[in-house]
Amino acid sequence: MARSPVRVLVIVPTYNEAANVLSLIDAVLGAGPEFSVLIVDDSSPDGTGTLADRAASEHPDRVQVLHRPDKQGIGRAYLAGFDWALARDYTHVATMDADFSHDPDDLPRLLAESHDADLVLGSRYVEGGSTEGWPRSRKILSWIGGHYARLVLGVPISDLTGGFKLYRRAALEALPRSEIQSDGYVFQIETTFYIHQKGLRVREIPIRFVDRVAGKSKLSRKIVFEAVVVVWKLRIVHSA
Repeated sequence: MARSPVRVLVIVPTYNEAANVLSLIDAVLGAGPEFSVLIVDDSSPDGTGTLADRAASEHPDRVQVLHRPDKQGIGRAYLAGFDWALARDYTHVATMDADFSHDPDDLPRLLAESHDADLVLGSRYVEGGSTEGWPRSRKILSWIGGHYARLVLGVPISDLTGGFKLYRRAALEALPRSEIQSDGYVFQIETTFYIHQKGLRVREIPIRFVDRVAGKSKLSRKIVFEAVVVVWKLRIVHSA
C-alpha cells in the first residue's frame, strides 16, 4: 500500500507583522515543496492580513489565510490553526513565529527528525542551541522560566517554552485541545506537556533563536504571571 505524500502545514499567527509576513511566507515555501503556510491573522491594523491575502492569491495551493475578528492571543490562534489543519489531509503541522526568530531553513531538519518522533521541538537549550539578540536579563528570565516549569512538571524537556515545533498528525489529534486555555509561552508549555503525558515521543533538536528582525515583542508581565500559575495547575490536576 502506497504511503500518503508528506504535506506539512506551517501555522503562523500574526498581529502587526506587515514588515515580516511576505518575506516569511516566501522563506517557508522555499524550504521545500512539501511545506504550505496558514497565516492566522487577528485583524492586524497594519495590513498584515491584506498582504497575506496577496500571497495567497499568488500561491493558492500553498498559502492560506485565516482571518479572526479581533486580537484573541497566540494560543487561540494556534488552536484555530490546528482545527483547520485537522479538517484537511496534512500529515504534519508545524508552528513558528512570524518575526524570523525561528529560521524557516530549519523546517526540513524538524521534518527529517519526525520519522521516529511524534513532536520535534526546536530547542534553544540543548547542546548546539543558542539565543541571540536578547539582553542578558531576558536570557536569564527565559532560562529560569523554562527550568521552573521543568522542575514543577517533572518533564525532561529542556525548552518547554519553545514555540518552533513540528507535530505528526496523530500527535496533534491526541492533543486535548479543548482543555488548553492559556496563551503565549504558557500555551507552548501546555502543549508539550500534554504530548509528553500521552506517552508520545518528543525530540529536541538545537536551533539558533534570533531576536525579532522587525516589529515589537509581545511578551508581557501578564504572560509571565500566567506561566507561574498554570504550571502548578497542570501539576495538581495531573498528579491527582
